[in-house]
Amino acid sequence: MEKIAVIRYSEAFKREVVREYEAGASAVQLRRKYGIKGGSTVSRWVKQYGREGSRYELMVIQKPEEQAEVKRLQERVKQLESALAQTMLDKLMLESLVETIEAEEGIELKKNIGRPRLNEPSAKAKKKRQGRR
Repeated sequence: MEKIAVIRYSEAFKREVVREYEAGASAVQLRRKYGIKGGSTVSRWVKQYGREGSRYELMVIQKPEEQAEVKRLQERVKQLESALAQTMLDKLMLESLVETIEAEEGIELKKNIGRPRLNEPSAKAKKKRQGRR
């Protein structure tokens, strides 16, 4: 019984073949060039390692008013991202300030879920009020 040789290709080799395919070479040309036996091997590598659709250039055709709308929306996204970044910085600054005050003054300023707040009446006070009615 004759043993069948199994060929294992390195990931770097596969990626190189995919790069050449994406640059315009056909799967058949690459199979011949590198001696790749399997008929669908290159296709599988392209699916696994390639950038889908990168072999073809994407052309977007838009009306002038669509282009203006896209540009306006892109600017709005930039504004919102900037506002979000500023809000996150403000939050970090305030958290740091609270931690500093807590450490220096020895008091707890952060909300504790489940504990009554200072301006919230206790359960005892609530019962007392209900009894008066």
